[in-house]
Amino acid sequence: MSLLRTATTKLFVLDTNVLMHDPSSLFRFEEHDVYLPMVTLEELDNHKKGMTEVARNARQASRNLEQIVGASLDKLENGSPLGINGNTFVTGRLFLQTAAVSVELPMLAGGKADNQILSVVADLQKQCPQRQVILVSKDINIRIKARAIGAPAEDYFNDQVLEDTDLLYTGIRELPEDFWEKHSKDIESWQEAGRMYYRVTGPICKSLLINEFVYYEYDKPFHAIVRNVKGNIAVLEVVKDYMQPKHSVWGITARNREQNFALNLLMDPEVDFVTLLGQAGTGKTLLTLASALTQTLDKKIYSEIIMTRVTVPVGEDIGFLPGTEEEKMAPWMGALEDNLDVLNKSDDDAGEWGRAATQDLIRTRIKIKSLNFMRGRTFLHKFLIIDEAQNLTPKQMKTLITRAGPGTKVVCLGNIAQIDTPYLTEGSSGLTYVVDRFKGWEHNGHVTLIRGERSRLADFAAEAL
Repeated sequence: MSLLRTATTKLFVLDTNVLMHDPSSLFRFEEHDVYLPMVTLEELDNHKKGMTEVARNARQASRNLEQIVGASLDKLENGSPLGINGNTFVTGRLFLQTAAVSVELPMLAGGKADNQILSVVADLQKQCPQRQVILVSKDINIRIKARAIGAPAEDYFNDQVLEDTDLLYTGIRELPEDFWEKHSKDIESWQEAGRMYYRVTGPICKSLLINEFVYYEYDKPFHAIVRNVKGNIAVLEVVKDYMQPKHSVWGITARNREQNFALNLLMDPEVDFVTLLGQAGTGKTLLTLASALTQTLDKKIYSEIIMTRVTVPVGEDIGFLPGTEEEKMAPWMGALEDNLDVLNKSDDDAGEWGRAATQDLIRTRIKIKSLNFMRGRTFLHKFLIIDEAQNLTPKQMKTLITRAGPGTKVVCLGNIAQIDTPYLTEGSSGLTYVVDRFKGWEHNGHVTLIRGERSRLADFAAEAL
């Protein structure tokens, strides 16, 4: 049992940033072996102090390493089995660097940690010519350097929900022109509680997901939501048309098909979790606030609206801010203020006094909270809006969504093309993660908004710039 174990399995050399990014990465390589240079352990040690996410991950990685090495009865040179705690899927072994490296790389400055890791990779290639030795790192520069010295290098992909975000579930599906010909054989239709339902049978039904929207835009336009799927039978419910002024929500009507679908989800008390994706100006915040106010103040389904967002600045940080939690959050809540202005304008009949009274009433019902104080809370009968959700990690997203108690609705808004956090990509964002994991659950809905409705200037800027 040595590094020359088998030629079929690969040997992955891990950079420190992989362990600090995901402490469980040690158990993600299945039958392949993992090798840790001494520099990696040294760097882990240097990053373990503090209360940051990175420090927490470094400490967890160290605990995992101790468990693996402590459970092994062999000498360290023979490697320690990674399959601990009954984890039978992982058959690879963990090797720690136990001897000095014999290969020197004169073109790289020797003292730097990255270059020492590259020396280890070069040394392993020399020791095990018949095995594939691959460097795994989240750092682009070390991957480029590795390729320059002829060593294969890869990013750590396990945390990515999707390789290509174009494949992300949109929540909307266009029905083909021959849909009715192929699916109208055993069609049934009925009305229940003022809603129209169709039960259709055919090949497309298998691929439909619950609460997915379908539309047919040919001779007779048809917009519906999938309510039930069993084999090749699906129940479709015709959606409510919020484009008509008589169905307006707090004075707001849907301006396009996707906005209409979004309002159907936001106004449905059976849907507990809604995700809305879309670029700037597609109306995500406005539609959500309008439906939140209607259901909180008019229908009294929820007791109050809670709005939160990640405080990541686009430019340089502006330092500490004075005041209470709400006052500190105020600069981040410009989007809320702008949308409340629009929603107040829709109340023209009430006059100045009426508008001012409405504004005061709205203020008392909207609470602005910081993400930092969410741990351990439970929200009962609240309408929770998480804005700019693309900047959250999957872990933070889980922390927030699990705050929901009975009768609470959670709405996540975001645009995965505008991630401001340096450590997240479109594929590993918490928003991408929840859209992918929740699809098909009967109390979840998702819509990707496409058309900008802000102004002709904003639309042209979004396309041309």
